[in-house]
This record gives sequence, structure tokens and C-alpha cells, in this order.
Amino acid sequence: MKSVKDLLEKLDYEVLQGNVEQEITELVYDSRKVKENSMFVCVKGATVDGHTFAKDVVEKGATVLVVSDAVEVPEQTTVIKVADTRVALAYLAAAYFDYPADTLKVIGITGTKGKTTTTYMVKSIMENAGFKVGLIGTIEAIIGDERIPANNTTPESYVVQEYFRKMLDAGCDYAVMEVSSQGLMMHRVDGFTFDVGIFTNIEPDHIGPNEHASFEDYLQCKAKLFQKCRLGIVNADDVHVAEILKNHTCKVQSYGFSEQADICAKDMKLVRKGGHLGVSYHVSGLVNGDIETSVPGRFSVYNSLTAVAICNHYGVAVDVMKKALLHASVKGRIEMVHVSDEFTLMIDYAHNAMSLESLLTTLKEYEPGRLVCLFGCGGNRSKLRRYEMGEVSGKLADLTIITSDNPRFEEPQAIIDDIKTGIAKTDGKYVEIIDRKEAIRFAIEHGKPGDIIVLAGKGHEDYQEIKGVFYPMDERVLIQEILKEEHLMGH
Repeated sequence: MKSVKDLLEKLDYEVLQGNVEQEITELVYDSRKVKENSMFVCVKGATVDGHTFAKDVVEKGATVLVVSDAVEVPEQTTVIKVADTRVALAYLAAAYFDYPADTLKVIGITGTKGKTTTTYMVKSIMENAGFKVGLIGTIEAIIGDERIPANNTTPESYVVQEYFRKMLDAGCDYAVMEVSSQGLMMHRVDGFTFDVGIFTNIEPDHIGPNEHASFEDYLQCKAKLFQKCRLGIVNADDVHVAEILKNHTCKVQSYGFSEQADICAKDMKLVRKGGHLGVSYHVSGLVNGDIETSVPGRFSVYNSLTAVAICNHYGVAVDVMKKALLHASVKGRIEMVHVSDEFTLMIDYAHNAMSLESLLTTLKEYEPGRLVCLFGCGGNRSKLRRYEMGEVSGKLADLTIITSDNPRFEEPQAIIDDIKTGIAKTDGKYVEIIDRKEAIRFAIEHGKPGDIIVLAGKGHEDYQEIKGVFYPMDERVLIQEILKEEHLMGH
């Protein structure tokens, strides 16, 4: 049981009816979850407004309502008015779970790119240093041995606080989380202070209906993080860094290739050995040493530098960082799968033209014998994406293997034909193999020394959606099956 008055202690509020001298059993913002003696927060979503359920939730047993608009409910129901119910939910949830972020050290990472990879790198380094770390991210939340698939990059404020509480209970010292601009805009990370806030980079993204009205708005949302943390760590090379820090209230450190950065990278080299790709560089300033990562490309320097800057703040030794970064990877993000020392095979989530172009351009820097790109496109989605991805792959890859992704309710062949329309704008070579496993088998069987083969589009997903049914399909499992079958056949 929780006292209503205690839950409200950090909020400005007005009691419209009833009183706050009572106890509730649960804090709820989803009308379907209301039980006897709950407190219900009327949150306005993009499509649904919680205020419309006021009568309904009282009938189900809610005894306290938190509102920003007028509601008509029986007089024995306590109604508390606040300026913004989303902000209120964040503070109420923090109090409801007994302020877990006051004990946990919470690290929040914002930026257009690099958030996911960096969170996993930080987790890997800190755990190598002997700490226990919880993670909240785009793909999943990880608490101890539990992995919870994610729906939003930054979950609702109640869920964030619930996870923090579970992390503390599981013995975690740190929580590292991705903080989206949406999460900041929707007040999902209000009600606590981040120990460290990080800015990776910003590009025009997420602009449009139900998202940000303009780039300025997107920028301002990200900048909010630096009014909510003790230390801000920022990418000195990003042109918008001054705007991000405009109204900051935290101490600041920076990283990047810039000589002015507190943690500076130089002498970057591309590394290629035994089917693996990576990058090495020297770091100086607050941290000194040589770093190598097992993830290719210039942006891996940034992702690993970010992780180095964070872990350095917590006193982790350079040797520990070096060891962890050699092995840190994220499922489905340029994830190497070793099938041969002769050529490189990887799985990546690139599922639109922009991400595919950035990936293939990065891989071309390694001067592969051939760059082979295998992908399909989702059904019941934009045709434009198919044309664009076809054109990018036709232009940059030496061979494109067109296959099926999640056809949904469309015919796989019709989707493949759309991709071919894009490839036709280029002189790129291609083969088409509808069955994804057979397409992967073709790629492996025809792999030549020095090739880099990319399986794009599925990444961390482990299913295929066909006509409304989800079938298990994990590319890692398919690769192992193919290798086993090949072995048995004596290839």
C-alpha cells in the first residue's frame, strides 16, 4: 500500500474532490489494468485520451484519479488536478517504486545514430570491470538474466521506473539506457536525475506527423537531457554540439577526433583478419592507450570512444576497456558470423536505403574482393523503399542476392520485382532466390576469398511474417543448419 500524499510529494497539484489522506494498492495508466483501490493517471496519447475512461475506471475500482482536464465521477472518488499528467506519471512512478534512480547510477544515451551499439559496449565493459549492469534499449531490456523485448526505444515512464526497481532488486549497480527524443518529449525520463547523459550525433530524422514538427524541435528535445544529468559527455565533432549544450546545467566532457576534445582519437586504421573486420585507433587526453574494436567503420570509433568516456568516468582501467571492446557486439548490428577464414559474413538490420547505403559504403573501405548484399523488403510497406534499396545495392554491391523478408500479405515475387525495378537503374549484377535459407546457402557456397557478404534487413529479428502468421526464422540458426548440411554432403 502506498499513501497518496507521499506519492504526490514532488508535484504541484490541486485536490478537486475527495482527499489525499488515503492509501492505494496500485498505480495504473492503462484502463485495462485497473484493480480495486488503484490510482489511475489519465494520460493523453497520440490516439487515446485517458480522461475518456474516467467513469469506466471508477466502476472497475479506481479510487483516485489524476487529471489535467475536468472529469465527471462520483463524489467519493478523489480527483487530483495537475498541469500535465505525463509529467505527473513520471514523478508518481518514481515515488511508487521508491526512487530507484537515487541508488542506481543511470547512464542515458541520446543521438540519431549509435545509441544501441554504445549501450551494449558500455554494458560489456562495465561487466568486465566486475559491475552488474541493467540495460533499456531499442531491441530489449536486460535485467540480470531476464531479456524483455522492447516496443519503444524509451518505454513509458512507469515502465522505466519499474525496470530500475527490478535492476536494483537484481543487484545491479548501473543502468544504461537509450533515450530517444520521443522519450524526452513525452516526459518518459522525468522524475529522476541521470548520473551521466551522452550526446552521440544528430541528423534530420523522426520529423513529421506524430513525431517532431521540425529539426529545431528535434534538437531541443535532445538538448533537454543536459538539464537532467550530473555529467554530460558530448561528441565534439558534431556541428550541433553548441546548440545541444545551450541551456545545460551539468558538468561537460567531450570526445572525438577534434584536438580540442577531452578524449581524442587519432591514427585510425581499418583492421581485417581471419574473416573479421574492425578498426583500431590511439586515444589520448583523459584516457591514454590503443583501442581496437571488432566492429568495422569510422563510426565504430565514435561508438567505442563514447563507451570509453563513460567507463573512464567510473574509473575503469584502459586494459579492461580494451579487452571488452574486442568482443563487444550487438545482435543484428554488423554482427559477424564466422563461417570461413577466407571471407567475411555478417548480419545487419539495415532495412531502408539510408542505413543500407551507410553500411555498404563503410564496408567498401575495406576493399573486399567482392561486396555481396543479400536482402528483401517487407510486404504491405512503401514501394518506394524497395526501389531505393534496389538502387543502392545495385550501385554499391558487386552482387545483389534478392530474397524474401517479411512478405506479410503480399506475394514475395511481387516485392522482388519492385526491388529489381530499382536495380535496373544501375548496372549492378543480381540473382533472385525467394527462399531466404536457400539464398543464404547460395551466398555461403559461392563465397570467394576476400569477399564481404552482408545479410541485410532482418538483424535481431527471429521470425518471418507470412499472411499474418509469424514463423520462427533466425538467420544465425539458418547459417548453422546450412553449414551442418554442407558438411554432411561432404562439400
